[in-house]
Amino acid sequence: MAEILRLENLNKAYGAVTVADNLSAQLQAGEALGVIGPNGAGKTTLFNLITGTVAPDSGRIVFNGRDITRSNAANRCRAGMSRSFQVPQPFAGLTVFENAMVAATQAADLRGSDAEQHCLHVLEQTGLLNNANVAASGLTLLERKRLELTRALCAKPRLLLLDEIAGGLTDMECQSLIDTVKEIHASGVSIIWIEHVVHALLAVVDRLLVINFGAKIAEGEPHSTMQSAQVQEIYLGIAADA
Repeated sequence: MAEILRLENLNKAYGAVTVADNLSAQLQAGEALGVIGPNGAGKTTLFNLITGTVAPDSGRIVFNGRDITRSNAANRCRAGMSRSFQVPQPFAGLTVFENAMVAATQAADLRGSDAEQHCLHVLEQTGLLNNANVAASGLTLLERKRLELTRALCAKPRLLLLDEIAGGLTDMECQSLIDTVKEIHASGVSIIWIEHVVHALLAVVDRLLVINFGAKIAEGEPHSTMQSAQVQEIYLGIAADA
């Protein structure tokens, strides 16, 4: 299996606050990696570094065999990398379909009927086809999260980064979203998923990365990694000798 992403010794600090501490990780093509850690651990900063909205102080990022450390966010998106955001921020005055079309035309560089058919396919995949002509401002929380996912997929990513998409959902809504992410993963898209809803991650990901204060704490098979005493102490607040 070919490697699609490699992070080499990434460091980032804001004054005395370190948000990435010599962080290294790899992702194979078609793999799903879960990322967990307590609030303030540096998870979203990790996504910002990967997608180019924040530049590392040192270290290197290689995507699909090419060094993209100094590449901007727009170029990374056009190269096949897209993300969802923890707080959905759609274009509220546009319909669901129009939001999807923005991503398809601006990120995936599709035009005309090709863009339209691609968007309709993604909307069906994410369960929003019946809402295609609904204004984004009128969507429920689950629908807004699905629209975040839709816009990311309409960019035709090889690597999809998901940031807390299960947060705030009911158990039934969460399971529905898990099923959608499973389908995306099965299609061959590589995924990195930050999530506090651990059972959602464990249902999908192949490997788990645990970070704290910007540093890697543990990495490996999801269930065994969660059972690590160090992970339980840092992430779950359970003393290692309890």
